[in-house]
Amino acid sequence: MAEEKRLSRLAQRARALDAGPSAVRVAQTARRLLPGDAAYGDPLSIGDGQRPGELFARYLSEVSQKPSASRELGLGAVQVIQSLSESRGRGRGGEDVAILFTDLVEFSAWALKAGDETALSLLRQVGETVEGAVRSHHGKVVKRLGDGLMAAFPEPAEAVDAACEAQSALSRVEVDGYTPRLRAGVHLGRPRKMGGDYLGVDVNIAARLVEAGSGNEILVSAPVCERLNEDAFDVSKKRWFRAKGAPKDLQVFSVKPRGATA
Repeated sequence: MAEEKRLSRLAQRARALDAGPSAVRVAQTARRLLPGDAAYGDPLSIGDGQRPGELFARYLSEVSQKPSASRELGLGAVQVIQSLSESRGRGRGGEDVAILFTDLVEFSAWALKAGDETALSLLRQVGETVEGAVRSHHGKVVKRLGDGLMAAFPEPAEAVDAACEAQSALSRVEVDGYTPRLRAGVHLGRPRKMGGDYLGVDVNIAARLVEAGSGNEILVSAPVCERLNEDAFDVSKKRWFRAKGAPKDLQVFSVKPRGATA
């Protein structure tokens, strides 16, 4: 009995150390030094994937919902494996795909004040507008994400054109004093297709781009920028771009149609 109590106390101390802020910070710092997506383990990166690494990452995320050093180190191991696999072409698709993410800036704060019915009315208009722009530029809506969406295109220029068209059309929408401001992120890569969805680091990058954008801004990666018509867009490099989980050497550009107002 005494031995069981001693072991129980040791286990409690180990759990306390594992969840201690200092240990968690050290583990998180270590993850940022490792190759791959240091934010791997969130819903954007795991998705509905069924590969062993994705299943293990989902298990760690669901079982260990509170921050802990062991959780971070476990996800870090999967992060490295995923990065090595991607660099060798494993788990990637065979064709280039441009991934577009969109969402609305400051929508949640407005929706809380406006109420459900008014917010739903706006979202219906936004959905029709953005999805119409995607279809008109040969894109396919992959999934709807609340006030935004993820779409796939055969050509990056078409993804950027769709985002520009959607932004222009939404500037004429107004509900209860609110005019939606759409931001977008576009990345070109070879994500792995899983059913009707896409998974992998290329999807993660596009998602991080939209998160880093401001209202009515379109952020694109260097591979996208290289495939755009220079005469059609004003392009500026984001020199201070920082996005959790994005590769450190990722070059990002803000683009808008030439002659468009800010």
